[in-house]
Amino acid sequence: MITLTGNSLTLEEMKEVLFRQQKVRASEESIKAAAKSRQAVEEIVSEERVVYGITTGFGKFSDVLIDKENVQDLQLNLIRSHACGVGEPFPEVVAKAMVLLRANALLKGYSGIRPVVIDMLLELVNKDIIPVIPQQGSLGASGDLAPLSHLALVLIGEGEVFYKGERIDAHEALQQEGLLPITLEAKEGLALINGTQAMTAMGVVGYLEAEQLAYESELIASMTIEGLNGIIDAFAEEIQTARGYQQQIDTAARIRKYLSDSLLTTQQGELRVQDAYSLRCIPQVHGASWQALDYVKEKLEIEINAATDNPLIFKDGQMVISGGNFHGQPIAFTMDFMKIAVAELANISERRIERLVNPQLNDLPPFLSPQPGLQSGAMIMQYAAASLVSENKTLAHPASVDSIPSSANQEDHVSMGTIASRHAYQIIQNARRVLAIEMICAMQAVEYRGVDKMASQTKNFYTKGREQVASIKKDRIFSQDIEKLAQWLRTIEFSKFTRNLSLN
Repeated sequence: MITLTGNSLTLEEMKEVLFRQQKVRASEESIKAAAKSRQAVEEIVSEERVVYGITTGFGKFSDVLIDKENVQDLQLNLIRSHACGVGEPFPEVVAKAMVLLRANALLKGYSGIRPVVIDMLLELVNKDIIPVIPQQGSLGASGDLAPLSHLALVLIGEGEVFYKGERIDAHEALQQEGLLPITLEAKEGLALINGTQAMTAMGVVGYLEAEQLAYESELIASMTIEGLNGIIDAFAEEIQTARGYQQQIDTAARIRKYLSDSLLTTQQGELRVQDAYSLRCIPQVHGASWQALDYVKEKLEIEINAATDNPLIFKDGQMVISGGNFHGQPIAFTMDFMKIAVAELANISERRIERLVNPQLNDLPPFLSPQPGLQSGAMIMQYAAASLVSENKTLAHPASVDSIPSSANQEDHVSMGTIASRHAYQIIQNARRVLAIEMICAMQAVEYRGVDKMASQTKNFYTKGREQVASIKKDRIFSQDIEKLAQWLRTIEFSKFTRNLSLN
């Protein structure tokens, strides 16, 4: 059971909830803080004080005062009118992450929402009632208004959910679990939708997949080094420490570990003096991607514990401040950075694929074909990889450099962080397929060199990989192999290969 406090949630705990079905609960202290904050809101309403979002309209309507007898209608109208998301739904795991993150933010005690609403969010997480949330429609400032409105609809018994493998009306799912829809009171609708939880949830799931993929890329690259009789000297510790980047040092150390007992690697001058950059510069390139991913992790672990709605309530209600914590700029930059980092893992992987299949660059059978000429072998797999990395270059264009005004120019600068997070996730899926192609080619190359000469760790990885994709004995529909291996790489985090990928 993971205990939420609003301040201490980690990415590892999110992984436990999202991928290992761990349950969550709120700490007593955080519930007390939320209740205290709620009391302040009720006093504001009863005293008819003018406070944005509590006794006024929203956005450009912030100067419109609302009578206290209309506060419930105000919140209901807010949720319904703002549920303007379009397009395909977010993956279920991302939508679940949104619910978890929204609950955690509200538990900080700055939002003025009743504990019963937080309890309902936690029920959705624990009972796997996952809101259907369209991916498109958020500007990434004023919060992820449209996506989070679709989340909030479920609490009032409207909208749709994924539940027990089906997409059904939210009211029906709540009924099956014995849960009653909530009537939102003053500020509660605003507290639910004013935040960065859509872009952050997408970012968290993307980061967890990207981190896993980055480790896998090193293991796959190690197999490629063997398939090309790569020069191991370039990974020497002395080279790495001379530059000083810890991530570069660590990448090289992991590859030395994987290849420590290989009979397929060579020394400089043995076959050639230097390898091409796509082999020789793996520590520098992959290490730089790790630097970016470390930055992403740092920012996400701040954001998942952040108060990002507006206004926020301080000093037991004596101070209510309208600010801009909902603005997604920090996460927009972070997601754009992750896009570039993962795209580069795919870029250099595609160059290694080319070296594996191009007969002008190696002494392997042309295109790794079992019968060159009659059979094309891996020729078009390299085309597919080239297409994916080129698509990634377009997706890697920073979303955060764009802005467009909204709400009659009241909200005149926005982050586009949700677009950045969605594109980052797409890049990760593309990169995984590129790495799957590299692995297929590398497995074929080491077969030609002699599997018995492989390092023990890469040989073990090869053996498991062959359980997914058979050796190329004749041409077949390779699309199926690529997708199968990519899916395996997506789930391999739960296997022994990546549990202990650190050097400890």
